[in-house]
Amino acid sequence: MDCTSSPWISGTFTLSPPRLPRLHSSSSSSSVFRLFCRSQFSAKDLKFVLHNALHSSGTDISHAQVARDGFNSQIRNLSEIERETSICINRCVDLGKTALYIAAEDDSLMSHSSVPLPVDAFVERLDNLSTSYCPHYHSSLSSSPEDLLDSLERYLYITKGFRRTTAGSNPSTKDYYLHSVLAQRCGSVAILSLIYSEVLKMLQLWGVIDFDVEIYHPHDLSSLPRAYNKKKGKESDQKHIMTSESLLVEILRDLKNTYWPFQQNQTESLFLRAAIAANCVNSGFEHASAKAAQHRLDRGVWTSVLFGDMRRALSACERLILLEANAEELRDYAVLLYHCSYYEEALQYLKFYNEVKQKSGSLNPAEDDAVEKLIVRLNLIMMEEGWKRPSASFFRNNSEPW
Repeated sequence: MDCTSSPWISGTFTLSPPRLPRLHSSSSSSSVFRLFCRSQFSAKDLKFVLHNALHSSGTDISHAQVARDGFNSQIRNLSEIERETSICINRCVDLGKTALYIAAEDDSLMSHSSVPLPVDAFVERLDNLSTSYCPHYHSSLSSSPEDLLDSLERYLYITKGFRRTTAGSNPSTKDYYLHSVLAQRCGSVAILSLIYSEVLKMLQLWGVIDFDVEIYHPHDLSSLPRAYNKKKGKESDQKHIMTSESLLVEILRDLKNTYWPFQQNQTESLFLRAAIAANCVNSGFEHASAKAAQHRLDRGVWTSVLFGDMRRALSACERLILLEANAEELRDYAVLLYHCSYYEEALQYLKFYNEVKQKSGSLNPAEDDAVEKLIVRLNLIMMEEGWKRPSASFFRNNSEPW
């Protein structure tokens, strides 16, 4: 049968023990998801797989856990008002430190270093960008708001040399981590917006900037974030204002997109790519890509230059769920768990997702159909007498190249 007519449950299921190894969500969808979380469960109390699996395999996760705890301590302050507050005026969440906790966890997951990423040292480095601006541009402090903001822009993009990742190239994963961008001065638009906002907030705190300022966050592939006098802003600028929530979501989704293990067919959503790899394939290329991805997982290879990184994709999904920004993160996390043979947990997250979807609705029949087929398959797997949990060695390190 072709993939348009064959259900995911076609074929036989002989289950041996698992083998070894929208840019921003709509406010209505987000609020429904958060309401569901608060009425049915707390996102921070959900049972995540990654850290426990690594710990069971003998991997030291102490630094990763400290970083995750730091991330949780920051987003705990994201009230409904704070979520919709511009990054230029937010006060309850330290966005710079939160981004560094994201980097610290991922660094620990892959480097296995005995020394954690020095978050406080990079916070100081970020603060130094503000302190070093004043002595260089003291003559601009009494200038008009436009002249002051022009001088600040020259300082960041010319004197300090910050630049955006080149569109059309294969960006380095370093471009999505704040500590790396502070060091190499090249990064994603989200990280550059964060740096710009932190400098602005510090200058406002010191009284250097005494007028309302906002950041224009571009949605194209080449423009740089720019500050402007809010009094002279236009109605069309509203869609380019980043809130505390939308910025953190974009940072994590950049990482999720980069590390997603199924990179074939870029026209499809991340979920559908993983669903295609699970069963329904449309072409020889997709079939080969799916087989290659599964072969790497069977050998315990979790990272690849061209085929993503399962650990960091899982980590990004878990933190997006903790942000409670969009119910689709439950679904995407579930399909990754399915590929890791964590069938019971995958089924539970899909059930959560379906409950939210019933309240908020869905506009993608292809994804809805894939979810239902995956639920059917997982239910069949759970009924198999030979089914058992993945062995502890499933997440063990493997030094074998891609």
